[in-house]
Amino acid sequence: MRNRYLVWLLLIASISLLLSGCTGGKLGKEGTARSAEEIKQMVNDFSTDKLSAEGASITSHQLIVTNLDQSKIAYELPKDEFFVSIAPYINETHPCAIHSLTGCQGEMSSESFAVKVTDQDGNVIMDDTLQAHNNGFIDIWLPRDRKYEVEIGYGDKSGKEEISTFEGDNTCISTMQLS
Repeated sequence: MRNRYLVWLLLIASISLLLSGCTGGKLGKEGTARSAEEIKQMVNDFSTDKLSAEGASITSHQLIVTNLDQSKIAYELPKDEFFVSIAPYINETHPCAIHSLTGCQGEMSSESFAVKVTDQDGNVIMDDTLQAHNNGFIDIWLPRDRKYEVEIGYGDKSGKEEISTFEGDNTCISTMQLS
């Protein structure tokens, strides 16, 4: 009887260790190649709370997921696209450079904004109405290695800021005050 109990206990412990890296969706193993669309979907799923983890942050070139056991898995972002998350605000913001998909919180949760993005050559890349996630951030994928002017409107308030998508640039823009 005692041996059977130990076998079950070991089996449960083994399964727990295997699942400790799971975060509500399939993440794969470190070094596992993922398509650009799969990576973008993972980023979206973290932003919209469809996936969870101890932490998930996004640099200019990697999505870094920290599992419950504190192990980290890094996924390379698409080579030709740059992720930026913008938290427009009226009254309150926080300093941020590297966006935490699981931790950053903006002031204007789930609000809709008029978003216009123009590249350095004057080409309009985006002109649309976008809704911020529950965390108050608007996620945008832009072509890499360019400068952009981002204009955000909300009712009678608006803000404008220049951003860029070069290696090492910020993925978290929390400085766009609407006035």
